[in-house]
Amino acid sequence: MLILGIESSCDDTAAAVVEDGVKILSNVISSQNEFHQKYGGIVPEIASRKHVELILYVIDEALKKAGITLDDPEAIAVTYKPGLVGSLLVGLSAAKAIAYARRKPLIGVNHIEAHAYANFMEHPDLEVPHLDLTVSGGHTLLVYIKSPTEHEVLGGTLDDAVGEAYDKIAKFLNLGFPGGPIIDRLAKSGDPKAIDFPRPLLNSGDYNFSFSGLKTAVTYFVREAKAQGKEIREEDLLASFQQAAVDVLVAKLLKASEEKQVSTVTLSGGVAANSLLRKTLSEKGRELGLKVVYPSLALCTDNAAIIAGLGYHLFKKGVRSGLDLSAKANLEF
Repeated sequence: MLILGIESSCDDTAAAVVEDGVKILSNVISSQNEFHQKYGGIVPEIASRKHVELILYVIDEALKKAGITLDDPEAIAVTYKPGLVGSLLVGLSAAKAIAYARRKPLIGVNHIEAHAYANFMEHPDLEVPHLDLTVSGGHTLLVYIKSPTEHEVLGGTLDDAVGEAYDKIAKFLNLGFPGGPIIDRLAKSGDPKAIDFPRPLLNSGDYNFSFSGLKTAVTYFVREAKAQGKEIREEDLLASFQQAAVDVLVAKLLKASEEKQVSTVTLSGGVAANSLLRKTLSEKGRELGLKVVYPSLALCTDNAAIIAGLGYHLFKKGVRSGLDLSAKANLEF
C-alpha cells in the first residue's frame, strides 16, 4: 500500500512516498537554511512563503522518484500539528487539494508522533512498549510508546526545548545556524569538565525538562568573563554546555526506563543526531542492559517519509480526516 506524505511544519518542505509503512520509495526535502541563516533562527513569514514556492515542485519530484502518479497512492498523509501555523497551512492545503481532486482519503499526522515512528521504520522488530526521547528545536519530550499509534507523554520541557537552547547559544556566540550541528562539532575538541554549568531539573523527581536556565548560565558566564578581561576557550565552553544538557536528557530517560520497566529506549527528532547524546546513551545502555535505538541521520530531521510511514498505520486503524482539518500550532497528544 502506497502513502504520499507531505511535511511543512517548520522550514523544510518535504514529500515522500512510502510502501506499507516502511519501504521508502522517495523522500524529497528542500531546506530553507540559507534563507534563515543571517537571522540566526527561523523567520515564520519567510518559511511560509518559501513553502508556497516549493511545495508543488517537491511533491512532483517525490512522485517521479517513486515512479508513480497522483492516482497511485492509497491515501494522502500530511502534518497538521504542531508547528508554525503559516507553514503548516501550505502543506495542509496542498494535501487537501490532492485528496479532493483525486478522491483519496486524507490523514492528518502529528509531527512529533511521526518522529517517534522513525525508529519503527528502520527497526521493524522494535519492541513495544518502549520509551522514546523526542528532542528537537521545538520539543523535548519523554514518551511511553505502546504501539506506533499509541503514546503516553511522561514529561516535556517547561520552557526552551533543548534544540532551541543550542540555536540561541549559537546565535549569541555568532556561530551560525542551525546551532546544533555546529556546537556538536566544535564541542568535540573541548573539555566538558572545564565549566560546571547547572543541570536543570536533574533531581526534580518528575520527567519535565528546562533548558532556559542553562542557556542563560552560558550567556552570563561569557559576559562576566569578557567584563573581567578573561579569555574563554570556545570549544571548552560549548563542550561544557553540551555535557550539561546531555546529562539531564540521559538521566531522565534512564530513570523512566527503570520506573516503566522497559528494556528498550529510543531517540528521535533533530537533536537525536547529536553525537554526544548517542554515545552517552549507548554507553549507559550497555552498562544497564538496555537496548538503545535511534534513526539514521536522514530520518532524524524533518522529513515526509515518517509522515507517510505513520500515516499508513493510522489508515489501517481507520483514521480519516475531513477537508475541514485545521492546522494547530501547539502539541496535543
